[in-house]
Amino acid sequence: MEILVCVKRVPATGARIVLTEDARAIETRNLGFTVSPHEECAVEEAVQLMEKHGGSVTVLTLGSNEATQQIRDAMAVGADKGILLETDGEEWGPVATANAIVDSVKASDDTFDLLLFGNEAADSGGYQVGVRVAHALDLPCVTGVKELEIDGETAVAKREAGGGFEIYEVALPAVITVKEGINLPRYPSVPGRLRAKKKPLETTSPQQNGGGLEMVKFVNPPEQSKSAEVLGSGAAAVPKIVEVLRELKFVK
Repeated sequence: MEILVCVKRVPATGARIVLTEDARAIETRNLGFTVSPHEECAVEEAVQLMEKHGGSVTVLTLGSNEATQQIRDAMAVGADKGILLETDGEEWGPVATANAIVDSVKASDDTFDLLLFGNEAADSGGYQVGVRVAHALDLPCVTGVKELEIDGETAVAKREAGGGFEIYEVALPAVITVKEGINLPRYPSVPGRLRAKKKPLETTSPQQNGGGLEMVKFVNPPEQSKSAEVLGSGAAAVPKIVEVLRELKFVK
């Protein structure tokens, strides 16, 4: 079974975000990077499926040369090879990103049975790339998957919906976007990291092809001021509390 997993290099969760002077990019000099939690689960799911059914796992990302680290991290937990669609580091929109992935898939010597994506990237949250790739390749697609099984030439995907679950059966090849919680990603071992350094990594430079969203600028949300007012002590505070509750229309 040949599996392609697409990941994105994003700022580490909890990092302090500083914008460049033109507010069109994030200052990266002192920033840690990782992949989105959904995509970590996508890598783990691919490795588990490979361990169960055989085959190989290829990890693909689009970004600057520094994104090779995220590919090597995926290799350290079991992926066999990587593809870097190298750019100058500028953020590409979902249309251009999907087009570059589609071109790479069509040009690949491998015929992929399954394409896995995270449900959305941690930084942009666009929910678009996986669906666009499926549409361009004319493949069935199930999004937001929390459980995945492969039965011969069929993928059985389960996702949460309306307080319950929906179960889909789709013929392979197919595109699946997975959500955090589908599995518990393993930590890379030291031997795994050493092996990852020797695994093949192909680098190409795609042409940006696609319109759609245009970055104007990033805006940091304003800091919220917090204050507290002491209404009184004991029974003396009751009238003031009632007054506040009336202002909030909790009581008449």
